[in-house]
Amino acid sequence: MPAISLPLVQTFYQLGRTGSYSAAARELNLSHPSVANHIRRLEHLLGERLVVAERGARRVVLTPRGLALYELIRPEFDMMLSRLTRLMERQRPVLRIGMPQGIFHDLFPRVVRTFHETRPDVELVVYERDTALADLVRQGSLDIFIAERHFGDPIVMQQLLGRYGLSLVFPRAWGPPPKSSAVPEWARGRPFVSHEPGQTVRDIAIDFLSRTGATVDPLISVSSSVSIKRCIAEGLGFSILPSWSVEPGNDEINAVALPELTPVSVYFGSARFLKDSELVRDFLDHCRSELFGTALG
Repeated sequence: MPAISLPLVQTFYQLGRTGSYSAAARELNLSHPSVANHIRRLEHLLGERLVVAERGARRVVLTPRGLALYELIRPEFDMMLSRLTRLMERQRPVLRIGMPQGIFHDLFPRVVRTFHETRPDVELVVYERDTALADLVRQGSLDIFIAERHFGDPIVMQQLLGRYGLSLVFPRAWGPPPKSSAVPEWARGRPFVSHEPGQTVRDIAIDFLSRTGATVDPLISVSSSVSIKRCIAEGLGFSILPSWSVEPGNDEINAVALPELTPVSVYFGSARFLKDSELVRDFLDHCRSELFGTALG
């Protein structure tokens, strides 16, 4: 008897329980092709056909051998999952969250404060990341994330939280701010401090500053708005940042809103299998209220 991989058997169990490749894929947080591949590999190992999927049919049918195998493993899997559920329910809940450092530093504490007023038992583990967030969810490293881009990943659900505007930010010692329409010309020859390549705000800023034909070469690129503001406070250059990232009355930094720029969308993402999680829905409600109901809306 060849060695059987547990993931293959688990996929077959979910397929037999749900009756469709799509439903099994959602339960397992896998793609439809991955589920089909697992079934083919299991059939190859056993040397028998287990599943029949008629063209155009939404549900699959187990062959006699497949039905016999499903009934054999079903009680064991049901018991194992029941025991694991009871075990995990006794543990302290944890939400693993990814988000840009700027949002975490400037805005996220208010979400934590209000969320823990109603869910003090939940531990929040935050990873300050801007890119690869959908990949981390798919790999099981994150449960949810806040991102400034829509990844279009079928395994990851995303919904719009809201949008925010952008501002020109520069050292106060450089004098009064220019009119927003004159910023590209004003910026010519001045040192530009930017987000690192691949970030949404960097792309928007470079496109805007290049409108007059100027070549835009950042003096320095860093990972977050927090670090950029530090560089600006030291007089190293100017930048284009989220309007909420610069507090009024800052003695070192001046800012002017740029209504010409398209507002940046912010999305809430989670693993598809968490779509019915009460904890995730509660956290989403707090993000909507605290981020876009006040600061960003």
